[in-house]
Amino acid sequence: MARILMIVAHPDDIDFGSGGSVARWVAEGNTVDYCICTDGDAGGYDEAVGRSEMAELRRKEQRAAADVYGVGEIDWLGHPDGRLYVTHELRRDISRSIRRHRPDRVVVPSPTRNLRSTYGSHPDHIAAGEAAMCAVYPDARNPFAHPELLAEEGLEAWSVGETWIANPGEGADLYIDITDHIEAKVAALRAHESQTGHMEELGDRMKMWGYAQAKAAGWCEEGTPEDQRRYAEGFLVLDTK
Repeated sequence: MARILMIVAHPDDIDFGSGGSVARWVAEGNTVDYCICTDGDAGGYDEAVGRSEMAELRRKEQRAAADVYGVGEIDWLGHPDGRLYVTHELRRDISRSIRRHRPDRVVVPSPTRNLRSTYGSHPDHIAAGEAAMCAVYPDARNPFAHPELLAEEGLEAWSVGETWIANPGEGADLYIDITDHIEAKVAALRAHESQTGHMEELGDRMKMWGYAQAKAAGWCEEGTPEDQRRYAEGFLVLDTK
């Protein structure tokens, strides 16, 4: 079984983008942990909620969402939401998480802007993706990078065998069938109440997106009856041994 580390910018990013896959991986016996770069304190819609309160709330919501799948640990890096940049410190913090969990696979956001998708190109997502790629190579595997991780924390270098880019659009070369786990994905997203509580059609939206991915995979045709549809999530898989 594989050890998998999901690296994202915000709470709920995993559940929107790869939640069905996480549910499937855990059900199959794999170990899945999270590394979340920000506390999501700039999220939400209620102006009456203070930002520190929002950060605390989103941590609780993400833990509840992770429990829907049976996810293990969550590493919170605590960088400011909306101000995530590819810094030496962010690369070090992600490298720390990689060295702690020693994953066989990491799943990261795309480090490139998709000019056809404004929402898919949130600058925090791009920064998290690029910093994660830098952590995979060369930082986490290089014993001379971030030497304090070994000297002060005893975290030895670790090479990640596979890096999966989540939601790469037309660049996907592997699709995960999440048909049996779509309801778990929606339930996890509902746990992020501060972000999704106003989305009355959340389940339908996630099913339409998953159906679109299944069509891209060639598993369904346009007009497939709803009770016969399959749902998928796409990835670009990189060999980073």
